[in-house]
Amino acid sequence: MRKFVITTAAIAGVALMALSGCSTRTDTAASAPAAGFKAGSVIGVSLPDKTSENWVLAGQLFTDAITKAGFTPDVQYAPATGTAAEQANQISAMNTKGAKVLVIGAYDGKQLGSQVKTAQDNGAKVIAYDRIIQDTKSVDYYVAYDNEKVGELQGQALLDGMKARYPDAKTYNIELFSGSATDPNAKVFFDGAMKVLQPKIDDKTVVVVSGQTAITQTATPDWKASNAQTRMDTLLAASYSSTMLNGVLSPNDTLGRAIITSIKAAGKATPVMPVVTGQDSEADSIPLIMSGVQYSTINKDTTKLVDQVVAMIKDLAAGKTAETNADPTDNGATKVPTYYLPPELVTKANAAASYANNPKLLALTK
Repeated sequence: MRKFVITTAAIAGVALMALSGCSTRTDTAASAPAAGFKAGSVIGVSLPDKTSENWVLAGQLFTDAITKAGFTPDVQYAPATGTAAEQANQISAMNTKGAKVLVIGAYDGKQLGSQVKTAQDNGAKVIAYDRIIQDTKSVDYYVAYDNEKVGELQGQALLDGMKARYPDAKTYNIELFSGSATDPNAKVFFDGAMKVLQPKIDDKTVVVVSGQTAITQTATPDWKASNAQTRMDTLLAASYSSTMLNGVLSPNDTLGRAIITSIKAAGKATPVMPVVTGQDSEADSIPLIMSGVQYSTINKDTTKLVDQVVAMIKDLAAGKTAETNADPTDNGATKVPTYYLPPELVTKANAAASYANNPKLLALTK
C-alpha cells in the first residue's frame, strides 16, 4: 500500500490559500465559486409587485421549482402599492432567516445596496432577476431576457406594422411610451426601440406629433395602466383632433391595452386601428393580436427564465460557479456576470408557432 506524507509546509500552504481565498474579492462579483450549501436551505425570492401577469406567474413558478430542487422557498412581493422601502424590509427579513441565495426582481434597482451587501457579508449569493440592481458591487449574477433586443424588436414591429396597415402613406404619425423611471429595464427597452426609430424620426418618415421624445416625457409611473391611459387621453385631445394616429410604441401589454382603450374612446380606431406594440405575451393581449387590435407582443417565457435561475441556484449549492453566456452588465459600480435568454417577436402571423409549448396561450390563438 502506498504511503502519503503530508509535510508541515504543505499544510501551511493550504492554510494560506484558504485564508487568501476568503479575504479576496474582485470587482467581478462571481469570479469565484460559492462555498456551497445544503439541501433545505432557504432561498429568498423578492419580487416587486403584481402589476404584470408575468410577475404573478413567476412567484408560483419559483415556489414550485425551488421546492422541487430540494430547498426552502421564501417568495415575497412588495404590496400592491409597491414601495422600495417595503421590498428592502422583506429582503432584510430574508437575510435574518439565513437565506443562502437572494433572487431579486427590484422595484427600484437603486435602493437595495445595503440589503444586498448584508446578504453577501452573510455569505449569500445575490441574483438580479429580470431587472439589474444598480450602483452596488454586491450583485453576483444577472439573469434576464436581452432587453435591448426587446426594444429593437418593438421598434421594428412598429415600423413594419405601419407599413403593412398604411401602404400608401409617405409618413407616419406616432407617439412613444416607456415604463417606470424606477425600473432600469424601462430605459433599456426605450433605447433599443429608439435605435430603430430615431433614424426614421430624423429623416421625417416618422413624426412624433406631440414632440414628446425624451424618456422623461414618455415614462409611465409604476407601470400602471391608468397612468398610460390618462397620458394617451391627453395626447389625443391635444394633438390629434384632426390628425391621424398611425402607431404607438408601448413597452408592454398591460400599457398597450390601456392605450388601445384610449384610442377607441377617442374614435381613433377607425378607419384603421393604429399599430400598438407590447411585451410579455399576456393572456388578455393574445386575442387582441389575433383580431388585429394589438399588433405585436414579445414572448419572454417566464418558465424558462425561472428555470435558468434555479439551475444557477443548484450550481451554487454544489459549490460551482454558475453559467453565464453574455458580456457582463455594467450596473454603475461593477460588471455583473450575465445570462441572457433570447426574446421573440410575436404577431398574428407566428403566434401559434411561438406558443406551441404553452397550451394556455396556444388556445387563445385559435
